[in-house]
Amino acid sequence: MTKQYVELSLDAKGVAWLTLNRPEVHNAFDDIMIEQLITALEETDRNTNVRALVLRAHGKNFSAGADLAWMKRMANHSRQKNLDDASRLALLMERLNHYSKPTMALIKGAVYGGAVGLAACCDLVIATRDSKFCLSEVRIGLIPAVISPYVIRAIGERQARRYFMTAEAFNAVTAQQFGLVHELAEDDVELDSLCHQLLKPFYRNSPQAVSAAKSLIHAVSQQPIDQALIRDTATRIADIRVSDEGQEGLNAFLSKRQPTWIEE
Repeated sequence: MTKQYVELSLDAKGVAWLTLNRPEVHNAFDDIMIEQLITALEETDRNTNVRALVLRAHGKNFSAGADLAWMKRMANHSRQKNLDDASRLALLMERLNHYSKPTMALIKGAVYGGAVGLAACCDLVIATRDSKFCLSEVRIGLIPAVISPYVIRAIGERQARRYFMTAEAFNAVTAQQFGLVHELAEDDVELDSLCHQLLKPFYRNSPQAVSAAKSLIHAVSQQPIDQALIRDTATRIADIRVSDEGQEGLNAFLSKRQPTWIEE
């Protein structure tokens, strides 16, 4: 039986807690962990009871990036096998980036290589001040290829030009300045506290509207403001106005009552 490299649980408020579970190797990921993460993301994204997903890790470090034994094994495989393998990591990033519900990463300790990509794909990122980020691939003759679209969008091309090529580590304060991290925590206790604080709005907001807002961002970001985009945004607001939750939200607001999706 394959060891569970990730743990998944769903709480009463509809939060899916997805936890990296290889603390003995600093949560380094390999092909097995990648497949387990993809499966967990797909299953929870389909689950209508899930309102948000939190990605976290057991142990002192969020993730040291790619597992050395996995990389050594792949170095002896063919180019096609390496392409197939890289495509699975690319799928993981795509699934997390386009997850239809809010996603949050809780970061601590080392965040190296592909783990920076996981953080960049999440909607909200909270990190302890002692967290250390590094795009370390060029040190071993590689490049941060499949994570690059998400990391560049998170930190900008200017910073990517430096850190992709130098492999310098940068701290959580710098990561926040870049836009990769939203909130800083002093320790694990505050990390947990901030997590629950930032989850609270999702318990009050319309689940359908939150997902639609996330889809809107993907559709509009870095697109030319042309007639096609203008028509698309008009269509989106018209569609959600006549949706069940759109109608319920407007009626609740006008009637000065709580909408039905809020559970007190």
